[in-house]
Amino acid sequence: MKLKAEVCTLVLLPVYLLMFVYSTLTFLPWYFFTNAKKRKAMAKRIKAKPVSEKIGSPYRSICNFDSLATIDIPGADTLDKLFQHAVAKFGKKDCLATREILSEENEKQPNGKVFKKLILGEYKWQSYEEVNTRVNHLGSGLAALGLKPRSTVAIFCETRAEWMITAQACFKYNFPLVTLYATLGEDAVVYGLNESGATHLITSSELLETKLKCVLSQVCNIKHVIYVGKKINTSNYPADLEIHNLEEVEELGAKPENLNNPPNRPLPTDLAVVMYTSGSTGIPKGVMMIHSNLIAGMAGQCERIPGLGYVVMDGFGLNAIVYAQFDLLRHLNMLTARAVCFYFNTVIGLNFWSLVCFLSLQSSKIKKGSKGDCSVLRPTLVAAVPEIMDRIYKNVMSKVQEMNVFQRTLFKLGYDYKLEQIKKGYDAPLCNVILFKKVKALLGGNVRMMLCGGAPLSPQTQRFMNICFCCPVGQGYGLTETCGAGTITEVSDYSTGRVGAPLICCEIKLRDWLEGGYTNEDTPHPRGEIVIGGQNVSMGYFKNDEKSLEDFYVDDNGQRWFCTGDIGEFHPDGCLQIIDRKKDLVKLQAGEYVSLGKVETALKNCSLIDNICAYANSHQSYVISFVVPNQKKLTSLALQNGMEGTWEEICNNPTMEAEVLKEIKEVASSMKLERFEIPIKVRLSPDPWTPETGLVTDAFKLKRKELKNHYLTDIERMYGGK
Repeated sequence: MKLKAEVCTLVLLPVYLLMFVYSTLTFLPWYFFTNAKKRKAMAKRIKAKPVSEKIGSPYRSICNFDSLATIDIPGADTLDKLFQHAVAKFGKKDCLATREILSEENEKQPNGKVFKKLILGEYKWQSYEEVNTRVNHLGSGLAALGLKPRSTVAIFCETRAEWMITAQACFKYNFPLVTLYATLGEDAVVYGLNESGATHLITSSELLETKLKCVLSQVCNIKHVIYVGKKINTSNYPADLEIHNLEEVEELGAKPENLNNPPNRPLPTDLAVVMYTSGSTGIPKGVMMIHSNLIAGMAGQCERIPGLGYVVMDGFGLNAIVYAQFDLLRHLNMLTARAVCFYFNTVIGLNFWSLVCFLSLQSSKIKKGSKGDCSVLRPTLVAAVPEIMDRIYKNVMSKVQEMNVFQRTLFKLGYDYKLEQIKKGYDAPLCNVILFKKVKALLGGNVRMMLCGGAPLSPQTQRFMNICFCCPVGQGYGLTETCGAGTITEVSDYSTGRVGAPLICCEIKLRDWLEGGYTNEDTPHPRGEIVIGGQNVSMGYFKNDEKSLEDFYVDDNGQRWFCTGDIGEFHPDGCLQIIDRKKDLVKLQAGEYVSLGKVETALKNCSLIDNICAYANSHQSYVISFVVPNQKKLTSLALQNGMEGTWEEICNNPTMEAEVLKEIKEVASSMKLERFEIPIKVRLSPDPWTPETGLVTDAFKLKRKELKNHYLTDIERMYGGK
């Protein structure tokens, strides 16, 4: 073994020297004249600053320091006008795409379950003009079915092109759009539909025949159900409920007597969206956004994301940037991002299945052997939640561990070398070509920028994405209540753990939270609860004045503010870092405060852990945890310990719990967690936490109340010593 290692070192030494010489010779002129020097200067410059010297003063971007941006495209002050600008400008260019389904097959799993698998073809594109025609026909058809301007229409549907077409139709005809996540539970769906008072519901045939079939009898106001997808038998539904296929509604709207009736166009102050967010606690809340809220949020996002207006040639030969997103369409920040993409001819590929499985880069619904979406779409701009990026990181690193000694050592040398170059403001093109080309190809090979939001991204994962996918990874921070807009890191900022400076549409201040020990006078940086103000702040919660008064307020200058509940810290250059959350802070029996979010972020670096929820009871002196283990790694570890059995048996084995706790302690020590922050007991879950289980939100944020109820017996065991 020693001889083998020495031989590998001798072989790798000239390769490493070659990489060093090549990069040095290539980038020495660049350092003196162009990008590296500029990028270093950009990274160090002030990006935002307080509006006054008063302690606790709001921070604003230096780009729009004197006034906040409220609109990006002159004249486009509503969402329908924004889209009409795009149609006039791009016409026959590609706009939306859906991947063709060639056939479906039932596939039996080893555990006996049968899954439906799809065999897929290529993406089929619709131009701006074609999408606009469908928008006009659908809006006219909804009006013909009795929908009046300023009357709400609900959409409960999976991600697909028809979702965006429906949204644009509602914006144009001034039908406030009520959005419900397709993964919401039945009770939440009934609550949202009844509270919103919607009379028209747009859904899919799949959801209509499953979730909705059981609950429609509990909904008071729905008179028309319009579904997307295959034709279904409507005879089993209530007689007073009119059920239509979406194509039939478009055909109805295309009739001259209906199409010739002009739409009642919205004003900037009209309600555009009521978004029911599952949230991490309590019943869903309907967040109200008027058109001007969304337009302001887009103005902020557009200024910070580079290249949206830059014409590139991709693998399709399209004169546009291709945008792919591995989150769900219902999230508001992605709705606004798509509207921006529409204007800049950033074509969008949509499917109706859920998250991409990044190990094979294809959905769990796609039959093995079919190309994953990224391989076909080859996007240049990718957005994802941290959960997805963590999966990519762990899966790739797992593959690295399976390499032989030579390959593994070469990868590590190249990784460390490029890491040092990035810190200095350079790149390492030889490493990109030799070592990271295959990794980059997992996302199609054309990715120029990645965006991450929804939760903090660990520095380790962010740096991995920077290096192996050969592109900047920007973090953003925003909430449904702020139209998804808050902060986004600049493309030149390669620092980790931060979410960037305030966008040009809003200002951010920190409010002292004395109970948690966070104040604006903290050193070395001010800290406190993040409060966001600007035109992008929503109008409050639908029919929930009490909660609206609790979370929103208007100051003496007429500025509207939202209190996020997140704890932030401003760095000297004006960039924000999320360090805690008020609801995540628990006081232990001995008086120590534990930030559960901080513990979870640190322990997600464990190779044996796919997901983790830390839990603490104020009447107890220690932290416990629930863990979704990495099946491949834990199964391998079980075999090393002489254990055999089903996955459930492995997860329920005390020896495996002890092994996971052992790694938790090692990682916690390396991440410098305090002794009282480290979980001392663990429950391993054989089933992953997905939005469908109700244990996490659509952004994969933990639902602590639901997780507590789900593991109540285990909590009693771990705290009771049974």
